[in-house]
This record gives sequence, C-alpha cells and structure tokens, in this order.
Amino acid sequence: MINMNIEDVLELSKKELGADPTGHDFFHAERVAKLAVSLYTKNNSYTEQDVKLLLIMGYLHDVIDDKLTDDIPGKINEILSLRSIEELKPEELAEVMDTIKNMSYSRNLSDTHHLSLKGQYVQDADRLDALGAIGIARAFAYGGHHGNLIYNPTIKPTTNISKEAYRNKKSTTINHFYEKLLNLENSMNTSAGKMMAEKRTRYMKSFLSEFLKEWGEIIDEK
Repeated sequence: MINMNIEDVLELSKKELGADPTGHDFFHAERVAKLAVSLYTKNNSYTEQDVKLLLIMGYLHDVIDDKLTDDIPGKINEILSLRSIEELKPEELAEVMDTIKNMSYSRNLSDTHHLSLKGQYVQDADRLDALGAIGIARAFAYGGHHGNLIYNPTIKPTTNISKEAYRNKKSTTINHFYEKLLNLENSMNTSAGKMMAEKRTRYMKSFLSEFLKEWGEIIDEK
C-alpha cells in the first residue's frame, strides 16, 4: 500500500511529528493514513491515485495543526515543495490542502467545514484514532503533557466552547472524554466510520464506568 512514491511525504511527516509525546506522533499519522485507505476502499470504487491522495492527506494532516506548530505558513511551504505534491493536478492539490487545513476538531467547533469525500474518510480516521483503547492512551498522554490532572470530581466538564477556550482551558483528562471524545461518534461522516466509532465508543464508556467505580470505592473507604 505504501510503496506509491510518496517517500518525501513520509520523511516530512516523520521530521515534523517524529516522537511527539502528546499522541500526535508519526505513528498516529500512519494509523490515520492506513485506516482512511482501508475504510475508503471497502466502501468505494477507487484508483491508485485515490489511494495516494488518501495517504498524503493522512500522513500530513497534523503537520500544519496549530497545536503542534507555531509556523503554519512555513510548514505549508514545505508541503508545497514536496515532489509528491508538485506532481498532483491542481484539483488534487486543492483537495489535499483543503482537507489538511480544515479537518481538525477545533477547526469545526463553531461551524462545520464541508470536506470532499476522501477528506471525510481521512477526518473519520483521525477521529477514530481518538477512540477505543488507543484513544484512551492518547488522551492520557496529551493530558499529562499539558499538566492536566487525571480526575478531580469538583471540576465539571464544559461543553459548547470556542476553539480558543477549548485549547486554553485547564481541565482533567477524564473530563476530556465527556467534553469531546464521547461526542465523536455522532460527528462521523461515513457509514464505515460510524460503525467503527460505535464499537470504540462503547469500549471507552466501559473504561470510564470502571474508572469511576474504582474511584468511588477508594473514596468510600475513607
């Protein structure tokens, strides 16, 4: 699947995301790219070029995310200088750039950006990687890196907040499940994404139930 002459895309993704400790590392990008291809090719007729575009979007989707870089224009220039990108047709380049600029959760808090069909599969794959067992691990990695407590029952989850408040608000990792992660199932674009999200969300709810049960047992013993 990966032998499609996009080595320069992989190299840039590794260079920029590398060993990021927040759960947005190269392996996250790789999971998103491969899952997007898997879901898309199961549900749609496709060409080799379709697969190539899905991979490019998946591997690059976090390179220009403002939570990971302060130099978005510079990163965009790096992307545009890649041979794999220069070889794209104008409409393909436009689709790639529109997807990676507009697919993030925070970008769609106030209004939903309509992505192309391939963009929707990449967005679903990205959100699916925030669910299930891997999603749980990533949530605690991100929360710990940003100094958030695991849980504090006196700090209540908040909803319907702006992008700025979402990014800057101090909360707990457990709250993050209720503020964002458990809501992702209802934001899926595709039937394949919805099916997988339902399964992974169910797993997360089971984890939260056990977590809160154990927390309550400890508190009750005091």
